[in-house]
This record gives sequence, structure tokens and C-alpha cells, in this order.
Amino acid sequence: MKLIVGLGNPGAQYERTRHNAGFRAVRAFHTLHVDAFDGWKRKFEAEVSEGRIGNEKVALMLPQTFMNLSGDAVAHAVGFWKIAPADVIVVYDELDIPLGNIRIRTSGSAGGHNGIKSVIERLGTPDVPRIRIGIGTERAKLVPSEDFVLEKFSQDEEIDLGKAIENAVKALHVTLTEGIEAASNLYGK
Repeated sequence: MKLIVGLGNPGAQYERTRHNAGFRAVRAFHTLHVDAFDGWKRKFEAEVSEGRIGNEKVALMLPQTFMNLSGDAVAHAVGFWKIAPADVIVVYDELDIPLGNIRIRTSGSAGGHNGIKSVIERLGTPDVPRIRIGIGTERAKLVPSEDFVLEKFSQDEEIDLGKAIENAVKALHVTLTEGIEAASNLYGK
């Protein structure tokens, strides 16, 4: 079984902010594969949708604990389903990657991102696969990062974000069917 976790903040006021790129990518994946999944339900302090992609049982998760406590929801699900950290794929925004790009890693540090930091701490390992969606712009260098990530994307930025989300969705599908290395080779460079 695989657990795909989109990181973000719950609530309408955060819906289109930079910090919710992970939520948006996982929702887009669900929409593309809607026939393979059941509806969203509240479980583990998160919205969860379960289904199958090919032969793989998959759960999609959007923690509702706010970004800094995302690891709590993930740890509950991992414990319940007895999933190895290597079978968790976290999708989240990354300030240090240019807007419109994605990067894929099988492990690593939190790099200053509090959501993935919480996941790493609660799972007890940095060996958690991840798809990072670039949100970095020139403006990011002028605004404190904690303010920048809570801003909404401009209309022009939404176009670049859309490309990144499309590639993240494709990368998730390849990860589930061929493995994360194949996804990284195709989409993560």
C-alpha cells in the first residue's frame, strides 16, 4: 500500500496560497483518477480517499492539522495501515525551486519546510519520498518566507503552477506504476 500526502493548510482562506500547492496536486491526482478512488472522508485528522492504481492499493491524504503538525496525521495513518516510510509519498511546495518546476527525492532533510519537518520527526526518518513543487519567484527574495508562502498566486503564476501540478500528477502515477526513480528520471530534473 502507498500513502500519498499533500501538504497544506485547511480552510478557504488558504485554498489558493503558495503553501497549498501540495493539496492542489493531490486533489488534481484524485480528479484525474476519480473512478479509481472513493470519496473524501475524515480520518486520522485528515481528508482521506482510498482506491487502487493498477495493482497498488493507494490512500490519498490531506492533513487538516495545519502545516506545522502534518506529521501527526501521517503518523496515525502509517501506524494504522502499517506502512513503511518508504511507501509514503509527500507532495509539497518548495520555496527554493523555481515556480513551475518540480523535484523528486527519496529522502533528505526538511530544508526549512515545517510540514515535511513534522513528517520526518513523526516518522523518525528522513527517508520519506517526496515530490516538491517549486513556488520560488524573484518576489520571494523580497518578502519574508512566512508571509510569501501564505500569499495567493497571481494569474500569471497560476499558469506556471498548473504546469508543475500537471507534472506532479504524472510523476505520482509513474511512481505508483514504475517506481520513484522512473518518475524522477522523467519529471524531476
